[in-house]
Amino acid sequence: MASNGSAGIRDSPPEPGIFLDEELGSDWYIYESTESTARDDLFPEEIPECHPAISPRMYHTVMAPISLAVIVALSFLVKRRRLRRSCWNGVPGLLSPADLLGPAGPRAAAAAVCALLVSSLCQLPLQPEPLPLVSPASPAARELWKLLALLYYPAFYLPLLACAAPRRRLAYGAGTLLAWGHCAAQLGQRLHCPLGRQLPGLYSALSHVPVLLSLALLSLWYPARLIRSLGRGDGPEPQIPGKSYYRSYLKALLSKRGRKGSSAKMEESLWPRLRSYLRSYVYIPEEGFRIPLMLVVSVTTAVIAVYQVAVLLLAAALPALRAVRAGITKDAAVLLVQLGLLPGTARPGDMERELRTARHYLWALEVCYICSLALCCLLTCAMLLRTLAMHRSNLRALYQGAVLDVFSEARILRPSRGAVVCWIAFSGFQAAFACLGLLIQQVIFFLCFVAFTFLVVIPLQAGTGSLLFGIIRNMWPFWLALVVAVLLQHLLARFQFLEQHSLQTELTNRRALYIVTFLLFPTNVLVGVLAGVWRVVISGLYNAVHLCRLDISLLHRGVETFDPGYHTYCHYLKVEVSQCHPLLKAFCLLLLQPRQTEPPAAPRDTHLEEGLQLTRPAGAARARRLRARWALAYTLLRNPSLAAARKSALADPAANGARLRGPRP
Repeated sequence: MASNGSAGIRDSPPEPGIFLDEELGSDWYIYESTESTARDDLFPEEIPECHPAISPRMYHTVMAPISLAVIVALSFLVKRRRLRRSCWNGVPGLLSPADLLGPAGPRAAAAAVCALLVSSLCQLPLQPEPLPLVSPASPAARELWKLLALLYYPAFYLPLLACAAPRRRLAYGAGTLLAWGHCAAQLGQRLHCPLGRQLPGLYSALSHVPVLLSLALLSLWYPARLIRSLGRGDGPEPQIPGKSYYRSYLKALLSKRGRKGSSAKMEESLWPRLRSYLRSYVYIPEEGFRIPLMLVVSVTTAVIAVYQVAVLLLAAALPALRAVRAGITKDAAVLLVQLGLLPGTARPGDMERELRTARHYLWALEVCYICSLALCCLLTCAMLLRTLAMHRSNLRALYQGAVLDVFSEARILRPSRGAVVCWIAFSGFQAAFACLGLLIQQVIFFLCFVAFTFLVVIPLQAGTGSLLFGIIRNMWPFWLALVVAVLLQHLLARFQFLEQHSLQTELTNRRALYIVTFLLFPTNVLVGVLAGVWRVVISGLYNAVHLCRLDISLLHRGVETFDPGYHTYCHYLKVEVSQCHPLLKAFCLLLLQPRQTEPPAAPRDTHLEEGLQLTRPAGAARARRLRARWALAYTLLRNPSLAAARKSALADPAANGARLRGPRP
């Protein structure tokens, strides 16, 4: 009996629930091992410790005193004030990083050092030791060291740029040694430990690319300047900074060039107009004009900040998505099917299809994230390039005194307290607005890509219907009615309500116009709802894309002063034009130019006739003097800073588009 009972129990088929649990349980361990393997590949539990020969603390401990010693020595070498000649042969002065208000500053060095500084500050929140010289004892102390690091890193990299200010051979030699020291230390750390412990190791490698490129540029720029200065001795460069630029600007302004008429633009086809529109987003250097150094620094810092934020977003999201895609199990697929997020299969026991579909959906999310991030970076860089072109046109207009072509109302182009503060904060505002615009664009475009992929692309690929297709299919009479109503209004306005005369167009059939307006009022309400939704969408997209541009206001002209970015840009223009006007600089150079002594005139022959003495040709010195006087008169006439001091301007305060007491931006 026992054997029969046991045989009966053994021969009886197992229950379906028990069989399903055993099958899922056996597969659970398989997928659990797969998940752990995938996680170990992406996020190993124990990242091997890497101790470079030159640790970050040692690097800063050695380079910080050397940089301080270099800048102190150069400060004693370059004496700014001579108050006490008996003490050190004059009082030394501090070295400025660069002449940010001059056109002849070290552009390559300034851009490289600012890129180096921005990269270090972007990596600061992820560093375990924000201040490399001190280890934080507690989280509160770590936040305090972060604030101190905001002042430490600019002071740490200041000597790299200050060595270019004296324009001396000794300063170029010190800059060469500093650049080589920084580059060797950073390159040694990256080669010995390419991967870091914060986030994925790839982030540490990608985030240091601008650092290495900037240091490589400085390592080549300073030796090139040193070699050029060897033939001039140890003294400073003899020429006045920017003198050649002012001359070339005045020469390009005074040169006569033929201009094409407006009829040529009207006859252009679609492709030339499209090409000219695309070229407006690419800054092409022109002869006789040079972008200010401050704007070059601002655009460089904004591009590097956008790159660092993009790398951080890429490194923070992609490994998580890949880990979820590699570790998804059949139980998770069953849950997604029950929630309606995945299409179910006809056979309940077949879960392979659902598992592949879930992984395919996660892969689609990853592709959408990468595409949206790439599109955001391209749009941000295009807007920054467009800023350069618009800045050039604005500066040219202000140089000519056309204030109303740039601002909505007349302004006095003079520096003020608020203008100086805005000029100081301009580069920081540009980098911050670019990063914030990138984050907002990433959220918007990622949602748009996801919606388009899961509502259009995947249903078409799978051959199934989607929610969007269902809405369009069920509401086609509504959409057709709106389209017909809009087309009907356009046709009636074109053929019934307008009458073309010889030179003008007149309104006709007014009775029918009133009837059609009253009958189509409910339909136009529905069209207005769609137009209002589109207005909200296009306004959000436009503001998100143009948030990084400070040369335009995102508000109406009446309230554009409440836009902090545009307000800063307006004051920045006032400082640039008032302090860096090229015609004013050319006028000052003409005044500072030493008079050339003319050779003594030859003795006259008293036996010559009087008519022969009157036909003597003018000398070259007189021709040069006449040209200099004419250029001086031209600069005085074209200088907008002197417009308010003229007699006509004093009689009429609104002359030349400016007022004596104009409102501030």
